[in-house]
Amino acid sequence: MATSIELRQERARIVESLRAVNDVAEAENRNLSGTEQETYNRHEADFRSVSERITRAEALESVEAEQARSLNNPEMPGGQQRQRGAGTGGGDDAQQRRSAFMQFVRSGRDSLAPEQRALVQNAAGEILVPEDLETEIMRSLPDLTVIRGLASQRPTGSNRVRRRSMEEVTTAWGKLETKSGKNLHDSMPDTPAEQWTYIEDLYGLAKIGEDEFDDTDVNLEAYLSDSFGRAVGKAEDTAFVRGIGHAVETPVGLFSVVGGISAMTSTASTYGGTGANAPGVMVDDFKALVYAVPAQYRRNGTFLTASSTELALSQIKDGNGQYLWQQSVQEGRPSTFLGYALANQEDVEAIAAEKAIGIFGDFQAGYRVYDRQGMTIQRLVELYSEEGMIGFKIRARVGGDVVRPDAFKILKTKAGA
Repeated sequence: MATSIELRQERARIVESLRAVNDVAEAENRNLSGTEQETYNRHEADFRSVSERITRAEALESVEAEQARSLNNPEMPGGQQRQRGAGTGGGDDAQQRRSAFMQFVRSGRDSLAPEQRALVQNAAGEILVPEDLETEIMRSLPDLTVIRGLASQRPTGSNRVRRRSMEEVTTAWGKLETKSGKNLHDSMPDTPAEQWTYIEDLYGLAKIGEDEFDDTDVNLEAYLSDSFGRAVGKAEDTAFVRGIGHAVETPVGLFSVVGGISAMTSTASTYGGTGANAPGVMVDDFKALVYAVPAQYRRNGTFLTASSTELALSQIKDGNGQYLWQQSVQEGRPSTFLGYALANQEDVEAIAAEKAIGIFGDFQAGYRVYDRQGMTIQRLVELYSEEGMIGFKIRARVGGDVVRPDAFKILKTKAGA
């Protein structure tokens, strides 16, 4: 039986057909021909029929949802609710949602009873990842990604977050009430610009071998958490570096023009020659990059480069033959260069002429990741059947934005000769 969402989609297609017939006649400045009128009338009848089916389907879905709620919270005699997990049929809500979700993963939507579907299906007909499993996935992301582990993170319940442009906060001695505090003014500009960070839809694809479905639910959940985390993490990390904003439905990346981070340009193009293009010039450039960032952000500063750039830095020695790059000797701590942590992200451009090869700054203060709960999943059976795999398309809602451009500075190489 078609869901109300599917019926609404069908009705939308009928409306498009009605509009197409009408637009042809309007473009030619005439009434509908006999054939066109017949087609138009047929689509009108289909529209009314589907609208009635939508009404019935929504009423039935409402009843099924109410039935599911009553099954999840059965009442004891005397009007008292049965304790969760006590007796038969009164299992914990979260556990029942998780069980229904795992059944969907193994066997698909059609295997779910109406009351099970009501537990895991949202108003749009999408299957929701249980909150506790989603929490596990989100918790693993900082270990699977680079930018999320460096930046600040906040949850949000809306599709966009309002920000106001602010000047730096000023201080002055004296009392503001008596105006003895000279040169003190509000941090908000006279005409503040309204700015928004948008929460975008992020899609990831995880493919799971059919043999995995023979395993226990516990092992399969762990595999799902890891697979979903890697699929989401790879996509979002690229966007946090290269995304160009809401205009193309991506977060704002650190290297995007939209992010507003300024750059300094080297005298070298590839650091592969002599003189102003010698390898040693790279050390001077990275030192200058550090001091191009204000001191308050410099203290917690981190370099971000591609792995190939770090390799080049790791081979440079000082006048005493000592390496300036220091490899980390403690698990979980990054390597350092010039005394600052150095992280790798492979979407940062490698060393070549006229490329943005690195960035330095305080990521906690300057870049923010927003997470909106409500991860959904679509099961793809036919697409990967020849590989012996089942695909799962995951949709997460994530936002990312540069909140303090002055906390960073980008290093660019100059154009080639």
